[in-house]
Amino acid sequence: METSEPLLDVRDLAVHFPIKRGAVLDRTVGHVYAVDGVSLQIGRGETYGLVGESGCGKSTLGRAILRLVDLTAGQVTFDGVDVAHLRGEQLRRMRRRFQMVFQDPMSSLDPRQSVESLLTEGMKAHGLSRGRAADGARLRELVDSVGLPAGALRRYPHEFSGGQRQRIGIARALCVEPDLIVADEPVSALDVSVQAQVLNLLGRLQAELGLTYLVIAHDLAVVRHVSDRVGVMYLGGLVEEAPSQALYDDPQHPYTRALLSAVPVPDPELEDRRERILLTGDLPSPAAPPSGCRFHTRCPWRQPTRCDDERPLLRVIDGAPAGHRVACHYAEDIRSGRLQTHRVDVEAVDDVLAPGAVPDLPGSVTEILGR
Repeated sequence: METSEPLLDVRDLAVHFPIKRGAVLDRTVGHVYAVDGVSLQIGRGETYGLVGESGCGKSTLGRAILRLVDLTAGQVTFDGVDVAHLRGEQLRRMRRRFQMVFQDPMSSLDPRQSVESLLTEGMKAHGLSRGRAADGARLRELVDSVGLPAGALRRYPHEFSGGQRQRIGIARALCVEPDLIVADEPVSALDVSVQAQVLNLLGRLQAELGLTYLVIAHDLAVVRHVSDRVGVMYLGGLVEEAPSQALYDDPQHPYTRALLSAVPVPDPELEDRRERILLTGDLPSPAAPPSGCRFHTRCPWRQPTRCDDERPLLRVIDGAPAGHRVACHYAEDIRSGRLQTHRVDVEAVDDVLAPGAVPDLPGSVTEILGR
């Protein structure tokens, strides 16, 4: 989706958590670089999907945008206002316009409050209460819009199923009439059938209310279903960003290719023919990220010196669709096939992965081709 004036503009955002040592934790011995230099824009009415493996900084980025954690550096501009430097009453008033749907609805809802109390609390805090009768009508309309039963207002969170509790979380975000909703893994704890219901609900509410979403997830299928654009994070940084269909049809970054190659295809013949990329090694520690390209320790296209020493910028590469940005020095060479990966002989792989065998793969990342 192309927009001339983004609702949310994030520039070089960084969140570094200090590592404390000492008898009274009074000595900083390092930092965890949870988010390190992320820039992105989200237009009005757009859904931006953010994906990556666990520990890459997705949730921390969402919380930093909403000022739920302190920023180490960078700028967050929401509808022309730099919220990174707001304090006190100014920040409280601005928070009405951006809300969050948390991953675990049970732990994010106060078990001592009824649904009615949970919803009216936000309305009163932001001066949206219009009296008992008007508030009651508003709440009934709200629970109906998210598909909750008529008697839900007088019940408590433990009386609902997981999907219904997530709908309560969505209703709580909507009750203050926000412009932006950050949904952190909104369906990861739900059954597949319930996931579809919640995702369809989010889509319907967006169409009716003109909402803007930042959807954080590790499920690539979920992100593809709901997003206009997708950003891929790795170890605190954004490595690829593209319109949803373009990213899934033609991923450019080696990490994105590896992620998508791990998604099963419901066609046995196609599944057997398609390329598979196996990444060896663990995700590096965010407390000691590699120099240069953060992905070079696991990248099958790694080139010595430049990849090891120079961190690539997120840029538009030649021949890519509009809005497709990649943080890779050799993206054009990989795309054209001029740069080849390290390949493993199929028979050797069979021997390595035979029952009882001890894996002894090379230190560099290995690509295994489907047979």
